[in-house]
Amino acid sequence: MQKSLYTIAYKRLTDLLIRARMDAGLTQQQVADKLKKPQSFVAKYEKGERRLDVIEFLEIAKALETDAIAIIDSVKKDD
Repeated sequence: MQKSLYTIAYKRLTDLLIRARMDAGLTQQQVADKLKKPQSFVAKYEKGERRLDVIEFLEIAKALETDAIAIIDSVKKDD
């Protein structure tokens, strides 16, 4: 089984999170500040260098003020 980090679905997830961040008008640093994490945390998951767990994903969606379920549905739809 291929690690999820290298799947098309995971790439879709990161693309959707990047788009949500940009739609919210936020920089990586601003998202990191909301998450109380370093900017490199955001950069790494956006580049696909770091895999997110479910709790982290939910915290990011909240920081972006976006619907986590809608993102998951979009990833599933393209799968």
